Amino acid sequence: MDFVSTRGLSQEVTAGEAILKGLADDGGLYVPKKFPSLVNMNVNSISSYPEMAFEVLAPYFENDKLISINDLAEICMEAFTFNVPLVQLADKLSVLELFHGPTAAFKDFGARFLAASLEKIIKKTQKELTILVATSGDTGGAVASAFYKKEGINVKVLFPKGRVSDRQKKQLTVLGENIQAYEVDGSFDDCQKMVKDAFMDKDLSEKYGLTSANSINLGRLLPQSVYYVYASHLFNSMYNENPNIIIPSGNVGNSCAAYWAFSTGVPIESIVLAVNANKTIPNYLESGVYEPRASVKTLANAMDVGSPSNMERLLDLYGDIDLFRQFVKSYSVSDEEIKQTIKNTYDETSYIMCPHTACAKKVYDTHYKNKPSILVSTAHPAKFETIVEPLINKEIPIPNNLKNLLELEENYKRVSTNYKELF
Repeated sequence: MDFVSTRGLSQEVTAGEAILKGLADDGGLYVPKKFPSLVNMNVNSISSYPEMAFEVLAPYFENDKLISINDLAEICMEAFTFNVPLVQLADKLSVLELFHGPTAAFKDFGARFLAASLEKIIKKTQKELTILVATSGDTGGAVASAFYKKEGINVKVLFPKGRVSDRQKKQLTVLGENIQAYEVDGSFDDCQKMVKDAFMDKDLSEKYGLTSANSINLGRLLPQSVYYVYASHLFNSMYNENPNIIIPSGNVGNSCAAYWAFSTGVPIESIVLAVNANKTIPNYLESGVYEPRASVKTLANAMDVGSPSNMERLLDLYGDIDLFRQFVKSYSVSDEEIKQTIKNTYDETSYIMCPHTACAKKVYDTHYKNKPSILVSTAHPAKFETIVEPLINKEIPIPNNLKNLLELEENYKRVSTNYKELF
């Protein structure tokens, strides 16, 4: 299958080529030229999540020279080694828990798939790479874990000063080896701009073999579409109804992956983007004018994005404002509502959720109550213990994979917002 740039000025490429390049030559993001139909996929014959991932992703890799179909099968088996539970919270309300991977966040799906893919590609191209990744919290830890000690790949993780939780920071800064962390004196949007500026510096990009592990990279987005196919079919088989999927949304990569799954014809009723005080998308839906803005710091820090890069993909998919309004729904949740939702949900159900998942729950409570719905839970609440534990008056057990990292020493460099300081 061929992929094209959202800006229409770059050559068509295969999935493997798009994963290797990260960003298109014209500065755009790669999108499928067309979406395969998964309407007739025999879900009942699929025995495991890695097998489901292979069946969903195989059409995108047909005749790919960098990642063969056999490579893809091995990548799926290597990447998806953890559970993907759909937990019932109430009647026709489920929580899709995406935090059971090595770094206790949904970013593990995309990061591990991307790492395994690039490892295959490097063996064929004999080309060393430097990964640049900006993080608002969870991406950096997932990428650092996935690429740790991968031969021929160096990783530079950029995180905004004072805007990640202490436990998130630990995940970004303790590994060493081929992983270098940078604390940027700015916001996540500044980190993201540094990555894009470095890519557009052709001499630098060629010298270091730059590619991206952010959700601008196709290798992050495609595997994230799999769990929406999986969850919607599972929900449909349980209730014989198609779910509304409510997603905590920041940089819009996870949400865009859901729309890509939706475009293949899977049983999804609608997709809803729950945002925090960063209201770029709700404002666009209201005004019809897209205006990125500086990010606002909130309790749901991984969603503190004022200029979401994957909006370019969503606008490519639903470019007309009337069409966009038809398919995209988005609601903002305040910090006070986040805290109240965490407390109320625990009091009513004993279920503990992180601030990001609480955004989705609040949107459900306000706009989708008693409608068949899936809340997407993006991170383990133990990563936000300083916020959650006082609200529920209970200590949250720390997952072993996170507990081990907390004992290691941090090591990172402090830089300004000038991308040249990274090299």
